[in-house]
Amino acid sequence: MDNIKRLIGESFLDIAKAMETGEFGKVKVGITLLGSELGVDNILKGAEVASKDGVDVVAIGPKVETDLEIIEVSDEAEAHKKMEELIDSNYIQGAVTMHYNFDIGVSTVGRVITPAFGKEMLIATTTGTSDTDRTISMLKNTIYGIITAKSLGIRNPTLGILNVDNARAVERCLKELQSNGYDINFGESARSDGGIIMRGNDLLTASVDVMVTDSLTGNILMKIFSSFTTGGSFESTGFGYGPGIGFENKRIINILSRASGTPVVANAIKYVASLAKGNLNEIKASEYKKVTDAKFFDIIDELKNKQVKVEETYVIPEKEIVTGEISGIDILELEMAVESLHKAGIYAESGMGCTGPVILVSETNIEKSKKILTEIKCL
Repeated sequence: MDNIKRLIGESFLDIAKAMETGEFGKVKVGITLLGSELGVDNILKGAEVASKDGVDVVAIGPKVETDLEIIEVSDEAEAHKKMEELIDSNYIQGAVTMHYNFDIGVSTVGRVITPAFGKEMLIATTTGTSDTDRTISMLKNTIYGIITAKSLGIRNPTLGILNVDNARAVERCLKELQSNGYDINFGESARSDGGIIMRGNDLLTASVDVMVTDSLTGNILMKIFSSFTTGGSFESTGFGYGPGIGFENKRIINILSRASGTPVVANAIKYVASLAKGNLNEIKASEYKKVTDAKFFDIIDELKNKQVKVEETYVIPEKEIVTGEISGIDILELEMAVESLHKAGIYAESGMGCTGPVILVSETNIEKSKKILTEIKCL
């Protein structure tokens, strides 16, 4: 009877704490203490804040004065090894660390608070390499961002593509994926011309839930969003560079910068806890099946085959006045698009409009040119 009373008492205490913190059902998250430019205390304080907010935090590092559980290690390499062991044994359900190397195919989905409206936005992706090919990498980044958003409880996340190189090619492939049956909720740019290609303004206002970009651009964006109020000396806002997402990767490991301040450390731990509670790996498996059924990997194979370029000799058509503009061409496909029109007997030039690359042809050749560019999937 005493044991029953004790269990009931503990249950009510857990419920009371859950109601106080907003967390129902604790998740255990590890944090490595070594490697920060701001010192062990900075990381430890962030871990203690997350603990007070309802996350069961396990610190991995040197012996320190704290009420948190400590697993002692002597250096970063040992900390990462111990962290992986704890995740693989399910002693912890995820972890936060610095300077950790993911395999090719895994990249991190960052989470920021945008300055215009204080709205959260996911940036897919911010570190790591989803694929060695840029376009394919951004396509995978898209799916990784959707997986992460759904794991955070966003059932139908809006999605946009940042206006960087390859954006148009990524847009075409995603629309093909959508037509094959994969549900993508494309967002709309806040700019007057709209569309799913996002501008700098859309970053500041968080026009979409998931912003797709290449990893290097995403990394720069994370640094700007998290440290613009501090002059770059340390990162004061946001949730860190995010969890490493990959179709084969099972570990939930969130990356911090060595310059991440205490608030970011706390948020990164809570980010991991939210993903673990949101069944990240189950959602990932579900989305993987959906994209596979929608021929995602066939689209990728087609891209790879398209990039095998066979040199051909051809005669450039006679030059003519070109005042007709065709937009929506990716800058990395611009040369191929012009060559394809030349081979079809249409004189064309490349140019750069205010919204990106354009193909210039005569007014009478616009529709014919669009048809050719659509057939070769440059438009």
